[in-house]
Amino acid sequence: MKSSHKPLIINGKQIASEILEELKHEISDLRAKKVTPGLAVVLVGDNPASEVYVRNKRKTCEELGIDSFAYDLPDTCSEKKLLKLIDKLNADPKIHGILVQLPLPRHINEKRILEAILPEKDVDGFHPVNVGRLLNGEDCFVSCTPAGCHALLLRSGIKPAGKHVVIVGRSNIVGKPLAALLMQKAANANATVTICHSNTRNMSKYTQEADILVAAMGVPEFIKPRMVREGAVVIDVGVNRISDPTRKSGNRLVGDVAFSGVSKKAKAITPVPGGVGPMTIAMLMKNTVKAVHMTLAKR
Repeated sequence: MKSSHKPLIINGKQIASEILEELKHEISDLRAKKVTPGLAVVLVGDNPASEVYVRNKRKTCEELGIDSFAYDLPDTCSEKKLLKLIDKLNADPKIHGILVQLPLPRHINEKRILEAILPEKDVDGFHPVNVGRLLNGEDCFVSCTPAGCHALLLRSGIKPAGKHVVIVGRSNIVGKPLAALLMQKAANANATVTICHSNTRNMSKYTQEADILVAAMGVPEFIKPRMVREGAVVIDVGVNRISDPTRKSGNRLVGDVAFSGVSKKAKAITPVPGGVGPMTIAMLMKNTVKAVHMTLAKR
């Protein structure tokens, strides 16, 4: 029997703007003490999606009063040149956070670039030191999308403790860090976490058991209503552009969840767009401010 209830649509835009509003006060306090947070955003090449993300990040910095340092390099930029730039940014006291927009051109080793950023300036949370600290339950930078998913749950009054969270997707950017975040023996965590991926047999068996289901595999509308149990909370991390002849642009954005069907069963669900997306930028700003406090604590 299908439920006729209306699910809670978790409004990521609204929650992100609440977080940014809180940060604005924090930043103006810092600026009053003659400390201005600084974020360097490095973009290599001209990937259109990356350009949009970077533009949004820089715009948000401006709105909050964070100094944004832009480094736009051609896709012919060598790895050596990029490493040299990172060394320069590591040494610059005006820059508290460094973000290198991924993906990088093929001739550049992503791992080498991410490891070159100082862990205390790694506001994207991808450095092995931060990944290790997260696993150990230590204070660290958590990568922005998992941190955003976590904040969406908590600020919507959904506590993970004791819940079964099933994450579909095992990337280093979302699946693994989110699992590490939610399984910690800590307030606002304490969940039982299962990770499913492309080699999981009978995936529906696991997804149907989820109290909280996170879809993060990058396959348009992969999670169908039959895979979700009645009353589950569904967090959709996917952003996929699919063709839609009825739209002027000829395409539209969808998540990894078949929203119209799944929303009829879910207790709460994030939309795409307007769910997890805005949270990623908000958490990047939060990490940048955290980097400032860490620097001040060392003085």
